[in-house]
Amino acid sequence: MTTDRLTLAVPSKGRLQEAAFEMFADAGLNVERAKGGRGYRGEIKVLPELDVLLLSAAEIARGLEGGEIHLGITGEDLLREYAPDFDAAIALLKPLGFGYADVVIAVPQGWIDVMDVEDLREVSVDFFSRHRRRMRVATKYANITHQFFSAHGLTDYRIVESMGATEGAPANGAAELIVDITSSGATLAANDLKTIRGGTMLESQAQLGASLRAPWGAGAKATLTEIAQRLDVSGAIDRVLAS
Repeated sequence: MTTDRLTLAVPSKGRLQEAAFEMFADAGLNVERAKGGRGYRGEIKVLPELDVLLLSAAEIARGLEGGEIHLGITGEDLLREYAPDFDAAIALLKPLGFGYADVVIAVPQGWIDVMDVEDLREVSVDFFSRHRRRMRVATKYANITHQFFSAHGLTDYRIVESMGATEGAPANGAAELIVDITSSGATLAANDLKTIRGGTMLESQAQLGASLRAPWGAGAKATLTEIAQRLDVSGAIDRVLAS
């Protein structure tokens, strides 16, 4: 079922929202929030066929992956985590130059012999041999971690889903190492963790992404084309227009 209305999702709060609103305003597309600025819907008056939703960054990634949202702004880390079959689900239209964060492997500072990914692979094998259990990796990025570890021959590990502050997991005994996002590395250092060479899984930033699974009607495609022209991303929408 196609639709002539386009659904755009933008972050509901924080620096990502501020930067996204500023980007749209610079393009003459002012986002106005409903209900005196407290609602979770909005509008861009010059695009009457557009529905604006204000959602969390994770909800936007899930919505793009599932096709409930046509267009959205969120971190590439979340897009790739929630869309394991990424190329079939999402088209990246434009890196936005804000929301920078790297997805990295971090190990305890005391692991002085672990300097790179190959060292970690060897330690994981030795850990299993000595303890008869696999090293635990605390993370909110299970899919990204599995893909990266598989590509680098790391098999002796298991994921521990992180429900809170991931960087605290090694210190409290919940995991041996972590995979998490970092921008400056200060939080990792404060928790006696270090990154390793070759252990950056993804250099992430905010992206304008389009769902390849959304119901794209002629009206929705026309609205996308106008947005793309205003944001100077016209050359990147061919996959969507062909869907």
